[in-house]
Amino acid sequence: MASSSLPYFLLFISASYAAATSFRPDALVIAVSKDASTLQYLTTIHQRTPLVPVKLVVDLGGRYLWVDCDRNYVSSSYRPARCGSAQCSLVRAFICEACYSSRRPGCNNNTCVLPLDNAVTRIGTFGDLDSDVVSVKSTDGSNPGRVVSVSKFIFSCGPTLLLEGFAGGAVGMAGLGRTKIGLPSQFASAFSFHRKFGICLSSSTAANGAVFFGGGPYRLLPGIDASQSLTYTPLFINPVSTAALYSGNEPSAEYFIGVKSIKINEKAIKVNTSLLSIDNEGIGGTKISTVDPYTVMESSIYKAFTKAFISAAAAMNITRAAAVAPFSVCFSSRNVYSARVGPSVPSIDLVLQNESVFWRIFGANSMVYVSDKVLCLGFFDGGANPRTSIVIGGKQLEDNLLQFDIATSKLGFSSSLLFRQTTCANFNFTSNP
Repeated sequence: MASSSLPYFLLFISASYAAATSFRPDALVIAVSKDASTLQYLTTIHQRTPLVPVKLVVDLGGRYLWVDCDRNYVSSSYRPARCGSAQCSLVRAFICEACYSSRRPGCNNNTCVLPLDNAVTRIGTFGDLDSDVVSVKSTDGSNPGRVVSVSKFIFSCGPTLLLEGFAGGAVGMAGLGRTKIGLPSQFASAFSFHRKFGICLSSSTAANGAVFFGGGPYRLLPGIDASQSLTYTPLFINPVSTAALYSGNEPSAEYFIGVKSIKINEKAIKVNTSLLSIDNEGIGGTKISTVDPYTVMESSIYKAFTKAFISAAAAMNITRAAAVAPFSVCFSSRNVYSARVGPSVPSIDLVLQNESVFWRIFGANSMVYVSDKVLCLGFFDGGANPRTSIVIGGKQLEDNLLQFDIATSKLGFSSSLLFRQTTCANFNFTSNP
């Protein structure tokens, strides 16, 4: 973050918090559900005056909060950011908009605009920079607590057309990316806690996972603090934005990690390792995504990966089955046994900064049952020239706790919580002490 604008940012957000409440929480929590139809992860926050629930698609690498202002946006506390204002300077929004119809949220004169994108369809456009009240629940790490508000939470107004491909009822995106106005940075500044957040996605469409803003603890029933069993690896900044629409010198807001090699059943596979690094044009590397439902790999990596997985499965007497769309690699479930961490299939290791630091993916996160008799590998071929060589998708994140420390650029990851006899659905949202 640019040091010249950060002090004002802290002052602006903290002042807007102070005007809203005298209670200062140590952390916040929002519930995250999984949509059965789209496999998108959704959350609901409360925004505006009077407060209304706003359903959003969770975008881990999204730059900021944006919502559809074309339909039914009514709020007495809505404020557009005027051109040349501190808010516009903060986010380097130097393009001004004129409104050629009746003034309303999302259509104002002398208002700066930001590039917006729908990370699902990769459609981009521009939207006003605005602020309004946002309310969420505090937490002590074990239970939800009092509702707290930020009175001037910065967001952007998008058009209805940008909602294409979203789960039913979703009216925007909750961007958790590493920007000055991403949700983690704004909440941390408002309530003076560390610029850390934890994400724990449930594998069930019937039970919620959670996003925690703040450094923990993150306690899951039966009383397990998942933040105490993390392995750490550096986060990397891609110097070129990976958004659908962006300014020329904008770095990516997404979270990249340094995968050095891939192992199947602890045996390394041969890949072009240059694809695992980010080049000067922002091509390559490995990022983490909540928008992609499954992990996607560059073609040569995918071919080596699936070949090795099929071979290791055969050595375990697991037989191939015909592909079931949209999956390409499927197996008979006949010789696949159930274990605590899912189907007993070859393990997958993403080896990080050294051989002793790896993210192990077990059957619960690698396989998808398409019927009682067939299960398929939940990884996809991303083509020969993708922007990012490996995109770790939602299926591989479920029932894993990931803690993103934005301030120190570090990721903590738990691997499967099933080993600890808990899941991401085990945060107690119902109790309010």
